[in-house]
Amino acid sequence: MRKVDDSLAVWLQAFNDELAASMTADVEFSITSVRAGLEAITQTFITDIPHIEMIANDIIEHVPIRVYHPQPQTALPVLVYLHGGGHVAGSLEIYDPICRKLALACQYIIVAIDYRLAPEYPYPTAINDVHLCLQHLFSQLNNMAVNYIPYLAIGGDSAGGALAATVCAITQDDKVQINKQVLIYPSLDYTLSSPSIAINGKGYFLQQNKMQWYFDQYFQNNQDRYAASPLWLPIRIGFPSTLVITTEFCPLRDDGINYYYKLRQQGISVQHYHIPDMVHAFLNLENVVPQHCRRLYTAIGEFLRTDETE
Repeated sequence: MRKVDDSLAVWLQAFNDELAASMTADVEFSITSVRAGLEAITQTFITDIPHIEMIANDIIEHVPIRVYHPQPQTALPVLVYLHGGGHVAGSLEIYDPICRKLALACQYIIVAIDYRLAPEYPYPTAINDVHLCLQHLFSQLNNMAVNYIPYLAIGGDSAGGALAATVCAITQDDKVQINKQVLIYPSLDYTLSSPSIAINGKGYFLQQNKMQWYFDQYFQNNQDRYAASPLWLPIRIGFPSTLVITTEFCPLRDDGINYYYKLRQQGISVQHYHIPDMVHAFLNLENVVPQHCRRLYTAIGEFLRTDETE
């Protein structure tokens, strides 16, 4: 029997009551309100901000980055992290605590990329920003005198997971070798055709109508959304070992599960970590479900630290 975590259920009821009141008042989605909402929720529910020995801001071409090094005197591998937010929200500042926790849990250097957002910068701007950063990443770390191992992983949550999976599928540049990929409740099918979209698309934090609105901001020139979806892109030779994280009450659940089976069928090393009582974006709700967040950070760290030198 499906059952939301008890602590989360209490918070979710209050959230749904507030959402219903907004709908009654005919409040429509706007870029300003969506961006402010993600910021407010994250800042309210992630209040434990751990210290990181080295944090440095820089820029690759036109794209801002933030580097988190948990042990600056030690050479560590690198995880490029791409934040969520439906391609329209999120920033380095909002995701700062999550990147700090990833750096400590994984013992990786985290490089967060502040890719440009829709609707000001629609598809495929964010993909191009990420690919540009990957091409120049190690040379930029050299310029910054960062102590690193040239071993590269990429990861992201929600829309950030979509960007990571897309870049992994299309990158065939000899200068960029991605060794591992971490996808946290990723958005992988822009056609919104998975059964879980309807099953979990109302009442479980991420709403189906909001997802449709996100994608309408992202795709502004009648692009083929099927062809742009990471779930349907071909799997290239040398595809990175992958960890797919899904939650039972997430509209994107089936995206991740289908992607996991696709990689398995293609002979790619892939693991699936499923959380049966969580919703989408629960990492941004840490104070509500702290144990679930700690366990997930630990699982990501274990995956990334396995066979780093292969």
